[in-house]
Amino acid sequence: MSFKPTKSRSMVLKRGKVVDKFRFLVDGTAIPTITEKPVTSLGKTFDCSLRDTASIQATIKKLETWLSAVDKSGLPGRFKAWLYQHGILPRILWPLLVYEVTMSTVETLERKISSYLRRWLGLPHSLTSAALYGRSNKLQLPFCSLEEEFRVSRTREALVYRDSSDTRVAAAGIVVRTGRKFKAQEGLELAESRLRHKAMVGMVAIGRAGLGAIPQPRYDRAQGKERRDLVLEEVRAGVEDVRTSRMVSMRQQGASTRWEGALERKLTWNDIWKAEPQSIKFMVQAVYDVLPSPANLHVWGKSDLPTCPLCPGRGTLEHIMSSCPAALGGGRYRWRHDQVLKAVAETISSAVANNKHASSNSLREGWREATLKANTIGQSSLIGIRLGTASGLGQATQVPRICNINFFETRPGADICLFEAIPWEDRMEEANERKRLKYQELIEECRRRGWKARCEPIEVGCRGFAARSLCRAYSLLGISGAAKRRAIKSATEAAERASRWIWIKRSEKWANAAGTQAGD
Repeated sequence: MSFKPTKSRSMVLKRGKVVDKFRFLVDGTAIPTITEKPVTSLGKTFDCSLRDTASIQATIKKLETWLSAVDKSGLPGRFKAWLYQHGILPRILWPLLVYEVTMSTVETLERKISSYLRRWLGLPHSLTSAALYGRSNKLQLPFCSLEEEFRVSRTREALVYRDSSDTRVAAAGIVVRTGRKFKAQEGLELAESRLRHKAMVGMVAIGRAGLGAIPQPRYDRAQGKERRDLVLEEVRAGVEDVRTSRMVSMRQQGASTRWEGALERKLTWNDIWKAEPQSIKFMVQAVYDVLPSPANLHVWGKSDLPTCPLCPGRGTLEHIMSSCPAALGGGRYRWRHDQVLKAVAETISSAVANNKHASSNSLREGWREATLKANTIGQSSLIGIRLGTASGLGQATQVPRICNINFFETRPGADICLFEAIPWEDRMEEANERKRLKYQELIEECRRRGWKARCEPIEVGCRGFAARSLCRAYSLLGISGAAKRRAIKSATEAAERASRWIWIKRSEKWANAAGTQAGD
């Protein structure tokens, strides 16, 4: 092995400062000083300043150059967002790991990234960053937060040093420096203390699945990689808790945190590719109530009056989507009801036709004889399902006609009414209870006349969020697994498309048949 002076670097320190007065030679060949030629190792640059300040500034400029290049590429906005997630983010994380970058610097970089993402997706500047990166939001976007990834990577670094198999590394007391706002060692200790607390509490129920239905690894029993993964997941959970508390404190943009009856929607990149760009934009703005409604325009100083264009009421998003009397009288909400009803009815009809869901459950035994009819009462859309059984084809009896409803077959068996509604997401539980009380007399009359009838109200929100009642109804009918997920997606997309059309036509008056024409 030969020594190569040109690939080596020399440095002379005098009283703590780099002195460039001396030269070292090897066989007459001078070794370059670190002042003349800074050296790069594993992506980190070492220069005569012995500081990371210049390198950090170069990293910031590099990120700005990448974002600007993507912004000027001429690609559609969702393609630009994809380039950030899968191109820029992985490349910027390594310099943030090898240099002593402070949390304040990372927060500044994330603000720049968030502004570009809002521009690419057509979202307003007022939209909170918690809406872009939240993992517990009702609407989850496929973007990763730079701040979260920085916290996780630095905590992982501190964990690797402390738990190194090399005793000399573990005993060296290496400190991961990340500034005053965030200390990796303190974050590691906090995550471990939370995990120890969870281990002391023991197993808890998650959602409605029941105690022990979803097994969770215990920190006190985990070892090696599993233990490290638990710590890092707890770091992410801590970041998410901060986002959630920020969302809860927002009256308008944080309203989705109060949707107790709504299911979460997680947008994948596949969903973004298939959806229209304007559809994604409308969905995000509607969920966080940052659409340019008359009320919002008045608050933003863009309009003199917050009045609804169709009635004297205040033109909030809730008013336009579900509470405007003029829109109700014009049939807009009824048309939206029919769009969702059609999607639900097609799902059930397909399940009946496929005849693959028979089981020992008495409500599922009669798929061979099942029939489906639909009707409406006022502004409510209803589906009547007849589940006849092989042993229940006896003598026909007179079917009750109550509230002008008569869609039961004249055969005894199990009958189910699904009452569909499109409420404002904040009022899903209220709408379910109201429907049950409204049709309780109908169900009791059916039972008095010998029918096995039950009422199952289902709700799909104005902004395309299904309630748990829809899942429960599909499970009751034997629709499960992938078929159930497709059915829920079909109903939510139908509600979202109809609401988007109502929003587009919010300033125009509809004729009685305009809704059908607009939907077609």
